[in-house]
Formats: sequence, C-alpha cells, structure tokens
Amino acid sequence: MFTGIITDIGTVRTADRRGDLRIVVDCGYDMAGVDLGASIACSGACLTVVDKGEGWFAADLSAETVSKTAPGLWQEGARLNLERALRLGDELGGHLVTGHVDGLAEVIGLCPEGDSTRVGLAVPAALGPMLAPKGSVTLDGVSLTVNDVRDEGDSTHFSVNIIPHTAEHTTFANLTVGRMLNVEVDVLARYLQRMVAARQSH
Repeated sequence: MFTGIITDIGTVRTADRRGDLRIVVDCGYDMAGVDLGASIACSGACLTVVDKGEGWFAADLSAETVSKTAPGLWQEGARLNLERALRLGDELGGHLVTGHVDGLAEVIGLCPEGDSTRVGLAVPAALGPMLAPKGSVTLDGVSLTVNDVRDEGDSTHFSVNIIPHTAEHTTFANLTVGRMLNVEVDVLARYLQRMVAARQSH
C-alpha cells in the first residue's frame, strides 16, 4: 500500500527488453534500506525491486503492465514519481493507494489559478462513477483532490489543482495538454462500484 505522497523523482537509466521489460531507475533513496522484493510505486504502478545498488534499483514490467500504463514512462530518460511502500505506523498523508492502474487520463486543459494550475482531464466513461467532487484520485502516483466531475458521452471530464509544492516535487512541473497519466481511483470507490454492480445483476 502507498499514500500518493511522492518522496523522490527517479530517472530511467536503461530499459532492456528481455522476456519482460527491465528498467534501471536512478533515484535518491538509500537503497541499503530497501530489500530485494520490496515494492516501489513508479508513477502510480507498483513495481518490485529485483536488483539494486547505490542510488539505483531495477524492476521488471510485464507486457500487461506496459500496455495498461501511460506511454513514454518506461523509456530511457523518462522521469518517474517514486514512493516506497507504506510501513505500519507511517503517517497517512494522502489516501490509501494500491499501485494498481485503473486506466489512463488525458490532460485536456491547463489553466493558471492563483499560484496553482487547474488541470482538466478526460477518462473513459467507465471510470466516471468512481470519481466524485472532493474525493481522492491518484494521477501518476500523486494523491490529488477532485474539484468537479461531469459526464461527456463516452468520457468523463474532471479537474484537479496542482499547487506549487506538488509541481516542484513531482513530474507535474512540465504538464502539457495531450499527456497521458496513470489513474487509480479511490479504493473505496472501486469496491462500492463493484458492490452496486453485483446488486443490480441479481
């Protein structure tokens, strides 16, 4: 489990296609304190540390993971939002995040709002029922609060605000219209949606 509070920005040093895709990520973590087999959320995708050294770790991505996550993340030079797995007793600063990507959001608008930036996004309509104003959503691993939600045919539009601190400490400092982001809906919303669907089928 994670919280959606980013603790480092990593850079993909290498990306090698073997059976799976193995990436080596340069980071600022003290890897002596990270065990092999530990989980690190990389821009919202929970990956397992399979090798490590001073200032870097390696992780393997299946074809399924690559196909379900935002394009361009797993190539040399890509920057990733990193978060180590939550430990018992850690402060829960964001919200509970599993590191399982539910879909992709496209950035459809950027609007300055005071010192912040309001970001408009579009997701497939199937994710719409699991988004609510003032609810939580995870974008590229970052815990954010939903401003508003509206259904637009085969897609759902919503917005979030990126404050300067978030922009400075994540990969969101250089957001552009058209960029795709990994989306994880709130885990409680996911279970509620499943319960409603199961009840309606009976």
